[in-house]
Amino acid sequence: MRYFTFEIVIEKEPADEGYLAYSPTLPGCFSNGRTIEDAKRSMREAIQQHLESLLEHGDPVPQNEQLVHVEELTLAVPG
Repeated sequence: MRYFTFEIVIEKEPADEGYLAYSPTLPGCFSNGRTIEDAKRSMREAIQQHLESLLEHGDPVPQNEQLVHVEELTLAVPG
C-alpha cells in the first residue's frame, strides 16, 4: 500500500448552496458536494479513482513539494 498527501481547496459555489472541491496538484480532478463534508468525501473518491487510473497506465503521480495548510480565521477587532 502506498500513501499520498494532496492539498485540496473547497470553495462555496456562488450559484447554489453547494461546495466545489479540487486539488491544485491534480489538474482536472475535482468534485462537489452539498456540504463541506460531502465535498471532502466526494473529493477523496475522485482522487482515489484518479490515482488508480494514473498508476494503472504507468503515469507518474504528481506530488506537491510544499504541503500547505489553509484555514479561515474569524477575529473580533475593537471599534
